[in-house]
Amino acid sequence: MTDMSSIQEVEPIFDVLSIGRCGVDVYPLQIGKGLEEVTSFGKFLGGSPTNVAVAVARYGNSSATITGVGDDPFGRYICQEMERLGVSSAFVVTNENFHTPVTFCEIFPPDDFPLYFYRSPSAPDLELGVRDIPLESVAKSRILWLSATGLSVEPTRSAHFAALQHRGAASSSSGHWTIIDLDYRDMFWDSPVNARSQVQAALTYANVAIGNREECEIAVGETEPDRAADALLDRGVEIAVVKQGPLGTLAKTADERIVVPVTPVEVMNGLGAGDAFGGAFCHALLSGWDVAEAVQFASTAGAIVASRLECSTAMPTESEVQEMISQNPASAPIVEKRK
Repeated sequence: MTDMSSIQEVEPIFDVLSIGRCGVDVYPLQIGKGLEEVTSFGKFLGGSPTNVAVAVARYGNSSATITGVGDDPFGRYICQEMERLGVSSAFVVTNENFHTPVTFCEIFPPDDFPLYFYRSPSAPDLELGVRDIPLESVAKSRILWLSATGLSVEPTRSAHFAALQHRGAASSSSGHWTIIDLDYRDMFWDSPVNARSQVQAALTYANVAIGNREECEIAVGETEPDRAADALLDRGVEIAVVKQGPLGTLAKTADERIVVPVTPVEVMNGLGAGDAFGGAFCHALLSGWDVAEAVQFASTAGAIVASRLECSTAMPTESEVQEMISQNPASAPIVEKRK
C-alpha cells in the first residue's frame, strides 16, 4: 500500500495496467453443495481486473492494478497476495471508510456458479477518485485494461474516464492497447440503459473490446455474435471478441473473421475463465502474435482455469497453455478473410 502523494513523483510503467475491482474470494472446498451445507472454504485474491493482472504476471510480464482496499486485515492480505503473485501494489489506495469486500460462490459444475458479493454500502475500489489515477503510468503502460463495472457509479466512473481521456485514443500501430472488458453485472448498475451509455462512451477510447453475448447486448444492443462484433467495430475498436461459452469464441477485425472452437475440459468452476482469457490475450498482444493465435491462446487458458477451483492462483503458465493447445488440434482457429 502506497501513499498516492509519492506516486506522483515517480510512477513505474508496466506492460499491463488494470483498473477496477479487487476483493477476497471465499470459495467452498465442497463441490455441489449450497453455502448452508459447506463446512470449509479457501481464501483467494479476487476481483476481475486484479485477476487479469495476476494472469499477465504469470506469463512473465509486469503488471499493476489501480484499486482500493479497506484499512483492515483483508486489505493487507490483498496487497501481500498481489505482490506474492507478481502484481505491483503501488497503486492500491487504502480507504478507512469502507471494508475490503468479500465474495462467496457456490460451485455446481458444469455451468452453475452463483456469486454473492458483500460490497455494501460501497467498496473501496468503487470509491477511487480522479486524484487516485497515476496519469503517467496510465499514459505510458503498454496495455490499459478496464472492466465496464468500474463505470457503474461515481466516483470511480470519473476516475475511469480520467484515465481514458489522459491516455487518449489507443493505436495498435504504436504498440499501445486499451482494452474494455464488457463485464456486466446488473447489481452494480441502476439500469441497462445507463450501462449502455457509459460503455459506449468508453469504447471511443478503446481499440479492443471483449465480452460474451449478453454483455454485447448491453454494450451495443446485439447478441448474435457476428452482428455484435460488427457493432463493436463500428464503435471504433480494432479487435472485437465475442465469447460464446461452449460454442467457442468469435473475433473480428476489419480484415478477418476468426472462430476458435472451445477446448474441451471437465469444468470445475467457470468463474475465473474470463479473467484467464483476458490475461492470456494481453500476453499474446505483448508478444506480437496475430489475432487468431491470441484468441486461441486466450481461449485455451480460460478452459484450463475453468477446470480448477479458484481464479487468481489457478492462472496457467505459457508452457501449460501451449501443451494444451498441442493436445487439442480440433481447437485450431478458423480464419476467413473479410471482403
